[in-house]
Amino acid sequence: MNKTFLFGAVLLIIAAFLGECLEFLINMVLARELGEQGLGLYMSILPTIMFLVVIASFELPISISKAVAEKKTVYHRSILQHTIYFTSAFTVACLAAGFIVFPLIPVFKEYHTALPSLLLVLIPIISFSSIARGYFMGVRHMGKIAIANFLRRAIQLVLLIAVFHLFHFDAEISILLSLSTLIGTELVVFIYLMIYFLKEMKQIKQKSSVPMQKKSVLHVLLSVSLPTTGLRIFHAASFAVKPFLIKSALVQAGVVEELAVVQYGKLAGVAFTIGFFPAFIAHSLLIILIPTVSEAFVKKEIAVLEKLLHKILFFTIFYAVPAVFIFYFYSDELTSLFFEESPAAVYLQLLAPYFFFHFFVIPMQAFLIGLGLVKDAFLHSVWTTTISFILMYVLGSMPSLQMDGIIIGMNTGIIMLAMLHYMTIRHRLRERVSYTFQEIY
Repeated sequence: MNKTFLFGAVLLIIAAFLGECLEFLINMVLARELGEQGLGLYMSILPTIMFLVVIASFELPISISKAVAEKKTVYHRSILQHTIYFTSAFTVACLAAGFIVFPLIPVFKEYHTALPSLLLVLIPIISFSSIARGYFMGVRHMGKIAIANFLRRAIQLVLLIAVFHLFHFDAEISILLSLSTLIGTELVVFIYLMIYFLKEMKQIKQKSSVPMQKKSVLHVLLSVSLPTTGLRIFHAASFAVKPFLIKSALVQAGVVEELAVVQYGKLAGVAFTIGFFPAFIAHSLLIILIPTVSEAFVKKEIAVLEKLLHKILFFTIFYAVPAVFIFYFYSDELTSLFFEESPAAVYLQLLAPYFFFHFFVIPMQAFLIGLGLVKDAFLHSVWTTTISFILMYVLGSMPSLQMDGIIIGMNTGIIMLAMLHYMTIRHRLRERVSYTFQEIY
């Protein structure tokens, strides 16, 4: 790991840590202001909003960062210009589809009628901020990415505290305002990123550049964006389906529907919030690993990639082991920050294997993308999620297991996913070594 990689990683990890601390506080505020039922409804619609974000971004941050890292500086201007034109057309198409589809989505009927309009505003914000994110990731300006990630949480927390401190609303309006803070936060982040991106564009225009054909740029972007978006869509779709699958399984097991909503709210709003907290390290590594692995793989620096993989896995063990230890033995103290005597304490203990392997899956996914194995990552997710969902529903529907059975299914899926990712990365690196040896001799 060179100094640039280490500096970028440390910067992102620090910013992400602060962001996760704020996220922790955000969910505490939501839990206390919305109540158990309101938190359940908030957490139930959140995956649907994340699904929309995935569509609107079209995974441009990853494809642009990979293209910028692999291409020389003289090609950057052309890449960005064609990307802006493409994104403009794509955003218009998404808005048109949103106008037609949003009124037909049955889930939105449980929320305030203004929610679809808010989500339409989110589409162009996400689409164009993705261009700036991708460029800064590709040229390794991780400071701007780190500040943007921190701003997202800091502004949301300030808005939530201000709204709930100054005003008192009924449950429906409170949920709507809580979701509105997400839109307002993304708008501020968009403005911040675009200010610096426009400055970078002015500097690029002053330098010599080599034009690239539109088809060539689109091929470079779509070869990464399409499969990666497919992967993210599948993740987002499965994440959006998960709350309804869990609630359906619990009802099938004999749990009253309102109680099932409350149980899912505590699983997602409490256990997940605590368990995913250390994942800020893994997500920070993912951001910097994609361009780093892509560049090294293009240069055929296989030995460098193998060392990097070993160091990343060792570093993950270094923080994952103490993290799950704390989750397991201090679950009561952690979950009591949200609700007293909550069943989420047991959920957190049972989910310890899930969180442990999740910390490994994220950086290994970055390796797969950098090695050009997005399709493999997608297939891994399809197979493991399918098996996980089947187990979740079958075991969760059993009156003797209920939520315990659901968590067993989740643990099984993530362990399988981690093993498949690791074996595929090792095979790809060995395959590349053999191919390079044949080229030489």
